[in-house]
Amino acid sequence: MKATITKLVLWAVLSSASLGVQADGNVPPIDADVHLGVASCASSVCHGKLSEQENENVWLNEFRIWSNEDRHSRAYKTLLNEDSKRIARNLGLASAHTADICLDCHADNVVADKRGEKFQITDGVGCEACHGGSAQWIESHTEENATHADNLAKNMYPTEDPVLRAALCLKCHMGNEDQFTTHKIMGAGHPRLSFELEAFTANQPAHYAVDDDYIARKRPVVGFNLWLSGQLAAADNYLQLLQGKRLQDTGITPEFSLYDCHSCHHSMDDIRWSEQRRAQGLQPGQLRLQDHHLLMLKAVAKVLNDDERQALQSAIVDLLKAGQSSYSATRTRAQALQSWLQERGAVWLERNYGAAEMRAIRKTLAQYGASGELNDFSAAEQAFLGIENLSLNLGDADAQQQVLDNLFDTVESDKTYSPAKFRAASRAAAARF
Repeated sequence: MKATITKLVLWAVLSSASLGVQADGNVPPIDADVHLGVASCASSVCHGKLSEQENENVWLNEFRIWSNEDRHSRAYKTLLNEDSKRIARNLGLASAHTADICLDCHADNVVADKRGEKFQITDGVGCEACHGGSAQWIESHTEENATHADNLAKNMYPTEDPVLRAALCLKCHMGNEDQFTTHKIMGAGHPRLSFELEAFTANQPAHYAVDDDYIARKRPVVGFNLWLSGQLAAADNYLQLLQGKRLQDTGITPEFSLYDCHSCHHSMDDIRWSEQRRAQGLQPGQLRLQDHHLLMLKAVAKVLNDDERQALQSAIVDLLKAGQSSYSATRTRAQALQSWLQERGAVWLERNYGAAEMRAIRKTLAQYGASGELNDFSAAEQAFLGIENLSLNLGDADAQQQVLDNLFDTVESDKTYSPAKFRAASRAAAARF
């Protein structure tokens, strides 16, 4: 497995105050050092205590939370179930649990010379898959005067930086040049992938508390800025994919997974072509690139600066039209849009967003849903997650619970998704907001 991070790293230098990013954009890859294995962290004198410890700056029961509650600990075991065996057979693999294309995301699949004595591939996605190889920091990080900066200098990965955390998550939850869930893999039975950083973080069984001590040591980003960081990182990652080897002439068909799944995968009786798409210059019956993360960012731009919203809208349309014409045009448009978003994103992430702005962005997302602009399932799904996140950060989620429940009901499953029902739920939400 190759643990590469794109030029998103340098963008993180510009857009956040991460302790882990040096001025030259040097962030250690996950496999910079030997991975000693989960067992190296699991003892009762380390992170394997039965319960959270008081008067410590970490809980020290992180291993037990991971092993008992975190799905990452069961990622390898998933490769042994009947669904995975069927997928492997469909792909012509000897087995899922021995194939690198599966292990790259279902385990900490570092190369042989990066595996310590206690390393077990069967541990799944363990501590070092996110925090980096611990060969240098495993002992010194427990010393009385050790600082987080010391750990980062010894190749601990800066997961507290939201952009870099998202880049790490996206390696598997969207894919990159080196590891990617292709349409062939999904055709063999693998589920569709989706990603939203704030929701993924909130749903991850917490093994730390963002308290005063944590804030002092790591300066984390939470709330709306975490959601925004994730949307920017996901858009950046996708635009990077459009410029790489995944979008090129490799046979009679393109790499379908770079296009919107639901532009094809719905009942043939459910006609979803709309005048909005025609106004964008797109043609019915053709593949359409994904734009769901970009549409979330357009809602932000609309509230912050309508000139930027118009510029982003134009760039999105240019990209979608290019995606129906040629690979070279797509790469050119993706590069231009990526550069624009990196420049604007660095500015957007420096802001402190007030309640009025968050309410306006929430309402805009609902209005986009009501207008039909978010008709595709992936866009509707992202809009619901964004509206829910904004409601939580505004502190009125309980008061808006019925609105949120109604929106959730429409996107609970892509199999039963109805654009008309989502538009109706969005109209009700926009009126309430």
